[in-house]
Amino acid sequence: MKIYLAGPDVFLPDATEIGRRKVDICARHGLTGLYPLDNAVDLSGDNVSLTIFKGNQAMMDAADAIIANLTPFRGPGADAGTVYELGYMAGRGKMLLAYSNDPAAYPDRVARFDQVTKSASGHLTDSDGLSVENFGWPDNLMMIHALDLHGCSLVTPKRAPADIWHDLSSFEACVGLAVDRAKSKSS
Repeated sequence: MKIYLAGPDVFLPDATEIGRRKVDICARHGLTGLYPLDNAVDLSGDNVSLTIFKGNQAMMDAADAIIANLTPFRGPGADAGTVYELGYMAGRGKMLLAYSNDPAAYPDRVARFDQVTKSASGHLTDSDGLSVENFGWPDNLMMIHALDLHGCSLVTPKRAPADIWHDLSSFEACVGLAVDRAKSKSS
């Protein structure tokens, strides 16, 4: 089984090393990890961003499933590119798995960046008066239910690890779920 490894990990200073670790974990479980930075891209060429997009899309098309790192990135929610990739894979009927190393509920995450208050009607709002989604999930309901309906529930630790970008325990749990799902499909 080929697994597309999505997430903001590609922006880490040691992005190649974290990708190697993820690919190695997949291999130990008999899976093939497809890491976006494994695409050969000439960074001096024209339309580099389009080349990266097409390479990642080709990897997703070749994959049987996705494991998406939905740990909050540059704000209270998941990386926008990773969310797109999750939706792309759902639209193609592929198996969805994801994890977040931040188990906090979404309103608590928003409160780290903005003031969250309870309105007169009882719902949560931010400093602009916009509603803050409050269903008890770590992120937007569309991702949570896409995972539930097209794969496995979001994997989160009980407590955020000391290093949310390098702790791969939740990632490895997703790999185990992928193996279990593949076995149950072949039975």
